[in-house]
Formats: sequence, structure tokens, C-alpha cells
Amino acid sequence: MEKVNTSYAYKQFEKLCNERKVTPYQVSVGTDGKVSTTVLTQWKNGEYNLKVEKLLMIANFFDVPVTYFIEV
Repeated sequence: MEKVNTSYAYKQFEKLCNERKVTPYQVSVGTDGKVSTTVLTQWKNGEYNLKVEKLLMIANFFDVPVTYFIEV
């Protein structure tokens, strides 16, 4: 059975991907490969917690503040 990441940050990432019709591959390419598809898959499966620097790259890709991914 596949694990699912239930973190707020990942839910926000999925929401942005769906709203903007962007794939994790496109995010990886848009970050010049600094956020790899492997990392994104591991994050999705709850096997990896993103470092702040990678989360910032994703925020920049989507042109949202990094706080978008933080539950207050």
C-alpha cells in the first residue's frame, strides 16, 4: 500500500500543481533540477521532509511566499 504525505506543506504543493496544471516534473525542470522528481516523489510518499531551501525553490517557482506552505 502506497504511503501518502498528509503534511500541510505537501497538500499546499498538490493544490498549486492542480490549480496551475503543473506536474512535479515541470516543477523539477523549473527549479533547474535542484528539486528532483525523486525528492518530490519521496515527499509525496512521506519518506522525505523537504529542507527549507528546497521549499523556497518551490515557492519561487510558483511565485508564492514560502509561508504559503506553513500552517499557522
